[in-house]
Amino acid sequence: MSLITRREALCTAGAGLAALALTPSLRGEDKKPVGYVLPKLRYSLDALEPTIDAKTMEIHHGRHHKAYIDNANNLLKKEPKLLALDVDELLKKDNLAKVPEAIRQGVINNAGGHSNHSIFWEIMGPRPGKISKGLQDAIDGKFKNLDGLKKAVNAAGATQFGSGWAWLVVNAKGELEVIMRANQDSPITDGLKPILGVDVWEHAYYLKYQNARPKYVEAWWKVVNWDAVAERYASAKKAAKGD
Repeated sequence: MSLITRREALCTAGAGLAALALTPSLRGEDKKPVGYVLPKLRYSLDALEPTIDAKTMEIHHGRHHKAYIDNANNLLKKEPKLLALDVDELLKKDNLAKVPEAIRQGVINNAGGHSNHSIFWEIMGPRPGKISKGLQDAIDGKFKNLDGLKKAVNAAGATQFGSGWAWLVVNAKGELEVIMRANQDSPITDGLKPILGVDVWEHAYYLKYQNARPKYVEAWWKVVNWDAVAERYASAKKAAKGD
């Protein structure tokens, strides 16, 4: 049996070390990232045109939403237990009370911005989907019909003073309700379950609609993904029943 040379042994050892260096699990790359990450869109940036243009989507998702995430991660970097919570869990009143007072408002603003926008991307899409029977019955019972719901949400979005959101939520009684919230305040903090929300911050619409916020809100219904809204409604109803 032939003996390998010292040079061959060193080469073999070097190759082994290189292989170890390239193994993701040994570098910790297969671990869950610490903190919040920007969710990927389920559709292309231009998929919502002409209602929402690709440039607005690029700026809104890739810059504004990312900034909320970066800020939230930075604020909570010394609070690993809080940062490990799902953002919607963090925004519940009991958990927000655990956030140090010095950073609490910043967390409300930025974690709220992350949660709100994550919902926003989810309940939009290039195809309208279908309103489930349960959701349709609830809409009819509260607003008479879909047009009645749209009218209520449009009014909330158009009259929200300054920046904020118009939301359709399920309240503690399991009933639908239209509310307004300023800035990035989350309905979750008030014990409400958001199932549909329209962003009325200027960055959501100004490139295309300028100061015509009511026109934007009215057009926005064309890109609502009712399958996603129905899923959120079913989940909210289940939670309200304590199932």
